[in-house]
Amino acid sequence: VSPEVLPDRRITFRLLAPQAQNVRLAATDIFGTDPAGQLTKGPNGVWEITIGPLDAGAYRYTFNVDGVGVIDPRSPSISESNTNVWSLVYVPGADFMETKEVPHGAVSAITYYSTSLKRFRRMHVYTPPGYESGRETFPVLYLLHGAGDADESWTSVGRAGFILDNLIAKKQARPMVIVMPAGHTSQTSGVRGQGAADDFVDDFLQDILPSVEKTFRVSTERRHRAIAGLSMGGSQTLNIAIRHLDRFAYVGVFSSGLIGDTGGRGAAAAPQTSRGGPSWEQEHLSALDNASLKKGLRLLWFSTGKDDFLIATTRATVALFEKHGFTPVFKESAGGHTWMNWRNYLNEFAPQLFQ
Repeated sequence: VSPEVLPDRRITFRLLAPQAQNVRLAATDIFGTDPAGQLTKGPNGVWEITIGPLDAGAYRYTFNVDGVGVIDPRSPSISESNTNVWSLVYVPGADFMETKEVPHGAVSAITYYSTSLKRFRRMHVYTPPGYESGRETFPVLYLLHGAGDADESWTSVGRAGFILDNLIAKKQARPMVIVMPAGHTSQTSGVRGQGAADDFVDDFLQDILPSVEKTFRVSTERRHRAIAGLSMGGSQTLNIAIRHLDRFAYVGVFSSGLIGDTGGRGAAAAPQTSRGGPSWEQEHLSALDNASLKKGLRLLWFSTGKDDFLIATTRATVALFEKHGFTPVFKESAGGHTWMNWRNYLNEFAPQLFQ
């Protein structure tokens, strides 16, 4: 049996590998365990390790067997990233993301053709309870993932569907459609510095947004459209939203900011980026100083952990927006650059939308 979640929130991982010489556990967001993650081999050829207790939440992990990374063959639960697949284990105990006896929405994997990238792409879409049987038009949140992840990540390790199901059941959030696209445009694409060409932005504006509005019953009004993202996705959120504030009334940036431009340098962006071109601030001056667009922006929300390596970037980005007359909400939470925070941020952000 693997993984086995024990009543005290410890987890036992097991792997049947009689011929293996060495087995280690590789896991994300799990801290304070044996640094080596070394499993012990039993006489029956089963390797085993028990870790924890852990905070409630979803955790990704793999085994390293004699230098080869493998998923857990006894577990059907997985989570995708851009270049990898992980096994997934859930430790219960966090009320806001538990699987409960409430009406549940649906999560669909949607294939679309990207005219800007000239290939088929995939996105995941959450529709709220009752969507299929009704005719109502819903507000829409575009929710972007971070570097290394995939369009599936927010619904597997991020538990976005369960978080919204519970909020809607408690009437703490409006029923909404959530669109989770693939932020990487290739398996090698990473975080781009501000000012660098970003083909995801083209894909989003030319293909994702029109495809969603054609396929799903979502509002096309600014006051019913939101965008948010974590880490790389937070930077992409700013690249999309600030140039197109006439389309978005709610903007959320989780554990991020203007990556590669303002990070740690204070409120005033340098006059040039490291590439020698204009700074993000200079490129967006007309939007940053457009008073009429600010009037329709109902929420610009930032949250980053105090131990996050991007906390200085976030602070500098918030200061830049304040300098240009915006009134961003900024919450410094505990913790670092982990899914433990990002699920909490979604749970805090979603109730503020479309009210």
